[in-house]
Amino acid sequence: MANRIVTIDELRSHKTKESFYILLHSKVYDATKFMDEHPGGDEVILAEGGQDATEAFEDVGHSDEARALLPAMFVGDYEGNSLKSGAAAAQETRVAGAIEQGSNMMYFVPLGLLGGYFAWRFYTTGSA
Repeated sequence: MANRIVTIDELRSHKTKESFYILLHSKVYDATKFMDEHPGGDEVILAEGGQDATEAFEDVGHSDEARALLPAMFVGDYEGNSLKSGAAAAQETRVAGAIEQGSNMMYFVPLGLLGGYFAWRFYTTGSA
């Protein structure tokens, strides 16, 4: 049997406590029955509704037992490549800005040090 493909609209329509799909590693799971059993409470899971929860899932460091529950909840594969959460997209923007700013510093700091060295050599050797 071929895997079912879950669309973005379907994923976003199942983000209530009565019917909840969660997206992890491009696979969609029905976590509705697990809501009340989740050790962190249902609010933690509900906050990730309608978006890619992979980063949040991995950051917590779920146990092998938690990962073993996933195959029973499997609904299908996600239609797109990735659906980043708002927090993940904002973090990516901040990182890109920091890398760009850091790469500029890679040029100016060595040039400044080199200029300072030559100025020091010029004034300390009396080459005037």
